[in-house]
Amino acid sequence: MKSLVIVESPTKTKTIKKYLPKGYVVDSSMGHIRDLPSSAKEIPAKYKKEEWSNLGINVDDRYDPLYVVPAGKKKIVTKLKKELKDADELILATDEDREGEAISWHLTELLKPTVPVKRMVFREITKEAIQNALENFRDIDMNLVHAQETRRILDRLAGYTISPLLWKKIAPGLSAGRVQSVAVEFLVSRERERMKFRSATYFDLKAQLSKEGDKKNKFSGDLTHLNGKRLASGKDFDENTGKLKKPDSVVLLEKEDSENLRDLLNEAAWSVTDIDVKTQKRNPAPPFITSTLQQEANRKFGFSARDTMSIAQKLYENGLITYMRTDSMNLSGQAINAARNEVEKQYGEEYLFKRVRNYGKSKGAQEAHEAIRPAGSSFVHPEKAKLSGRQFKLYDLIWKRTIATQMAEAKLEFTNVTITAKKDDTEADFRSGGKKILFPGYFRAYVEGSDDPDAALENQEIFLPDMKEGEGIDLHDLESISHETKPPARFTEATLVKELEKRGVGRPSTYATIISTIQDRGYAQKAGKTLVPTYTAFAVTELLEKHFPEIVDSDFTSSLEDKLDQIAKGKYDPVKYLDDYYKGENGLKEKVDQREDKIDPQEARLLDLPIEGLNGMQVHVGRYGPYVKGEIDGEEVTTSLPVDLDPGELSADKIRELIKAEKEGPKSLGNHPGTGEPVFVLSGRYGPYVQLGEVTEENKKPKRVSLLKGMKPDDVDFDLAVSLLELPRTLGEHPETGKVVKAGVGRYGPYVLHDGTFKSLKKDDNVLTVDLDRAVQLLKEKSKGSRGSSTIAELGNHPETDKPVKVMTGRYGPYLKYGKKNVSLPKGTEPEKVSMGDAVRLIEEKGKK
Repeated sequence: MKSLVIVESPTKTKTIKKYLPKGYVVDSSMGHIRDLPSSAKEIPAKYKKEEWSNLGINVDDRYDPLYVVPAGKKKIVTKLKKELKDADELILATDEDREGEAISWHLTELLKPTVPVKRMVFREITKEAIQNALENFRDIDMNLVHAQETRRILDRLAGYTISPLLWKKIAPGLSAGRVQSVAVEFLVSRERERMKFRSATYFDLKAQLSKEGDKKNKFSGDLTHLNGKRLASGKDFDENTGKLKKPDSVVLLEKEDSENLRDLLNEAAWSVTDIDVKTQKRNPAPPFITSTLQQEANRKFGFSARDTMSIAQKLYENGLITYMRTDSMNLSGQAINAARNEVEKQYGEEYLFKRVRNYGKSKGAQEAHEAIRPAGSSFVHPEKAKLSGRQFKLYDLIWKRTIATQMAEAKLEFTNVTITAKKDDTEADFRSGGKKILFPGYFRAYVEGSDDPDAALENQEIFLPDMKEGEGIDLHDLESISHETKPPARFTEATLVKELEKRGVGRPSTYATIISTIQDRGYAQKAGKTLVPTYTAFAVTELLEKHFPEIVDSDFTSSLEDKLDQIAKGKYDPVKYLDDYYKGENGLKEKVDQREDKIDPQEARLLDLPIEGLNGMQVHVGRYGPYVKGEIDGEEVTTSLPVDLDPGELSADKIRELIKAEKEGPKSLGNHPGTGEPVFVLSGRYGPYVQLGEVTEENKKPKRVSLLKGMKPDDVDFDLAVSLLELPRTLGEHPETGKVVKAGVGRYGPYVLHDGTFKSLKKDDNVLTVDLDRAVQLLKEKSKGSRGSSTIAELGNHPETDKPVKVMTGRYGPYLKYGKKNVSLPKGTEPEKVSMGDAVRLIEEKGKK
């Protein structure tokens, strides 16, 4: 008997094959096998005349979706049909969630099997799990299919109804989404809070102290009370005014006050007036679910949500962890036994929690999954898992967090000591805190990261000497410390996932896609780890808030998610759900039809930013980016905003400065000695640059060279500007080939070039001064084993496989080096401009060929 088993991915195919008996053929669908049409080209001819064809959904007939097989999947379908002809049964082994269930259903719809069809499910790819799955087949769960299909239709209806409105009213190419628009609104609202924020400055005192006569064991104390009244701290100030909320209830020290108090207390008598000792127990964090794994990987390693899910997918497909899309914190009996065995093995019985610790399911958990944990009845130790790079880091994190759940509590002792300084009728209380770990417990394996970068790690002890009430204290140093209140922190990927989960927006499987989408669509950009909303994000959010508030209402979006959960359980009608959302009394279609003519494009492109003192100056979003408009001497002046100037950094003074500079025009640094043309330092959408000559009808594209990394426009004088305009500059002829050697700057920094071979300059080299001898020396440093090839740029590790990706040049031209594979670059490609996104696409295309 021959059985055809279909999974989603080639990696999963390889792993599952190891545990199946003879007679089982395993192949992959490469993800979804069909979908709604992505373009008019994909719509079958017989449907093109239908009014709803571009939408891909027959909104007049029970929201019947029009499914098509994308061009790239047709060969896969043909291959699977051919394999099915020789099979005696079809086993669908896609993931056990809504997406996986839908893939299985689409496969049956396309392949039209005449042999028995079985649904095989497992949550980890281990021998035991596969054997158990072979004995417990089930049917396709159509409730899960309906939930996935309804979400897909819902997102299409939202995107295809609102996005065209944004194209007309703001700018082409914009998009809106049922979930992405709420996520963008979170970013914009937080940025508005930051823009409204007014900082406040306050002072306190920090003392360096010791027990009387002990000069070695010093400790610090912070002033908390003055004459019985609490000292003002950051929480006491109003964020929008920078003033105290309740000025009579606290003491505010200005700089002079703090310095006078410091001088007075230097002559004071210091003694211990109170000691408070408390013992606390700390329990380990629950095992990972999708959202907490994304948060922790971002905090600890800086992984994006998308990268975390991609790495976890590989670990799952290779049989190392359980399924990674889950919102259940439950651990099976098998997992608990494995974790407890590991605790005893690694740390000893005293570190084992006295009873089984299980966290159960989180609120609203969808399917009966386990938490994310190492796979199997015994966990593979990270050092023995044959992993490296990011895969090792993530598996190690999951392994440690899982075994920590069965470890003993950590026992901590906290000591708070009040030390009072008295001088005349002044009494100042200082607080010193100590922490001692009485028993580390689960700290031995794992300590959860924090979203607050300034927070101390839990396992750090703070020393305090033994003290008694009434005991004298020596003062060694007393310092006046200035503090400034800080605006609310911007979202990172970790905190945005946390906020989405808290508000019930999206579900674990969607967080990575949401965060990637808002960046890919130009609504947010990364600044370090933080996500900064763009001017476009403000424009779109303002339009939606004013005309379609439900779309950016997290409560409304959360209620839609709850109904999708009910559909997944068979308790809610999908057609009624879609009808209410799209055609109901307050449905999306009716609202767009009603509001479209009432939205003025000029008004929609004018941003309402919380900036004081604008006095008629305006910030707009246009087809070619953001710009400001204002008047000088009765004349209206418009100028573009620099691409690196975020909305949160904009001020009335900055806008006036930009408008004034536009009005006055650029000032020449002098005339170029070779051409006689004026030389300018300018700023554009992509940063500051030097320009040779003015833009005229005859010279529409004068030569421009970007400033080098670290250079500021104010630092560029005439000589430096002329040197920059000489790039790329000729250094001379190579002594061996007689061919020209040049030095220039590309996307990945400064380089030297000879006969098609690029070589990046070292950190200490300067592209403006590097000479021929040094260039020849650098060009000789060929990559080992590359037969004359050299590196143009190191792009980093592939987001899915973690293999290094480089842009190289060799005997036959530029190419990508991906692990041990070489991938040629298409003709006309500028190698120094190739990005990781370009590389991933080219590698994938070669893989398909």
